[in-house]
Amino acid sequence: MRKKTLAVAALLAAATFTLSACGSDGDSGSAVAVVSQEAEQQAATVLDQPFTKPPLVLTDTQGKPYDLRKETAGRPTLIYFGYTNCPDVCPLTMNNIAVAKKQLPQADQDALRVVFVTTDPDRDTPAALGKWLRGIDPQVIGLTGKFATVKDAAYHLGITVEAPHKDKNGKIVSTHGTQVVAFSPKTNAGYVLYGEEATVDDYTKDLPKIVRGENP
Repeated sequence: MRKKTLAVAALLAAATFTLSACGSDGDSGSAVAVVSQEAEQQAATVLDQPFTKPPLVLTDTQGKPYDLRKETAGRPTLIYFGYTNCPDVCPLTMNNIAVAKKQLPQADQDALRVVFVTTDPDRDTPAALGKWLRGIDPQVIGLTGKFATVKDAAYHLGITVEAPHKDKNGKIVSTHGTQVVAFSPKTNAGYVLYGEEATVDDYTKDLPKIVRGENP
């Protein structure tokens, strides 16, 4: 099981991941911080000082308000920030989680909350977000709303999100941190981080423990 336990602040741990400029023709963004090769090879980072869950209220794919803290209280929860027009990292990450989730017993699948927060809310309307997520996993909770609200929630978790912009070819891209944050059903704290290198096998091995609030 690939993991790394850090005796540092959770915010610093999150900052070891890189930004991904999805759809920017090979420009993967700049590193948030320098990390060792060993750290970069770890799929799971178990935090000694977990994140608190952000006080996030956005709009779900049904057009209704969704209070993250209220709706996921006492539930194992995975949160990822990305956008539907991303051609690479975002769909790969979400599909990896979806495939691994299907290996869980049905009761655990129903208990697990997977939350996808768009970093491109102008284009990712509730309808567009819902259509995209249904093709991956209908149980995934898609959230959209004001970009400032999304950015604040991401920052709360040590994730950098930049406003969508046009690249040199005129394509709109969204640059964002690529980590997945896992929250414990026991403490509601974000205690595990996954980088974009996490595979289906990594999630398949770890999700049963995440569901129980144990260290992967």
